[in-house]
Amino acid sequence: MDLNQLRAFVKIVQTRSYTRAADELQTQKGHLSRTISQLERELGVKLLERTTRTLSLTEVGREIFERAVGILAAVDETRDLAQRVHGEPRGVLRLTCGTEFGMLAVSGWINSYLQRYPDVSVDADFTSRIIDVVHEGFDLAIRLGPLQESRLAARHIGTLSYGLYAAPAYVARHGLPADVEALSSHALLLFSTGSHRSGWRLRRNDREVRIDSPARLRVSNSFAVRNAAVAALGIAQLPRIVAAAAQSAGDLVPILRDWEPEPVPVHAVFASSRYLTPKVRRFIDHASAQFPTTNYPLATA
Repeated sequence: MDLNQLRAFVKIVQTRSYTRAADELQTQKGHLSRTISQLERELGVKLLERTTRTLSLTEVGREIFERAVGILAAVDETRDLAQRVHGEPRGVLRLTCGTEFGMLAVSGWINSYLQRYPDVSVDADFTSRIIDVVHEGFDLAIRLGPLQESRLAARHIGTLSYGLYAAPAYVARHGLPADVEALSSHALLLFSTGSHRSGWRLRRNDREVRIDSPARLRVSNSFAVRNAAVAALGIAQLPRIVAAAAQSAGDLVPILRDWEPEPVPVHAVFASSRYLTPKVRRFIDHASAQFPTTNYPLATA
């Protein structure tokens, strides 16, 4: 048993495909099949159950996969210790985040990161699916909202702040809400997933108010909420980064500015904080430093 066999086995499990694993490892599918067969003979156990449509781990295969991931991580950490002598990020950084925030902020972080560090490349997956960072071979994930309990390490890199907005045409027809309680008599446009699934929570000083009025629109995309607000369909709660361009153009105005919607924390999540590689550590530092420039302050109307 050697490291190349383990790498082949782990990559097949992570990609769930001999073909995709062969592409990523730049080898032939037949070579990987022979490698796994040889590994199974050496270990005396069957690792994978393979049909024409599915590929799954056997019970012992799952245990060996977990150990193989740890062994390969230890090898990579040993190599990275030597890399730290040079101190510069190298190799491929694999990261994942949600589609919306990826387009809003993370893509910009990646571009400036690549400009700054010429010896590193980035493989990014912007998806609505929650990716298993360890089992799918990612270096880190950028996640919004409270974190679930897990064995992963995390670092807080910023907070996404929100405001209430409406189009000038909506305000001209319906007026401004005199106070937070008056929101219940207005058309509300709600982002329907994540931390804003069940209405709004607004704070002013020590007072908190929950707004659970029926929504005129409920949709799982903040750009769609913004567009509906620009179309004068109601009042929206938006990330300030999403509302910024429309506000600058005069298409949206902030309302009830002394009431603060619930902010959303943003974290970098990764397998271990003990041996962070330079490419991961520098990206997290870079994202944290860039975050304030992408989180627009609430400008005056």
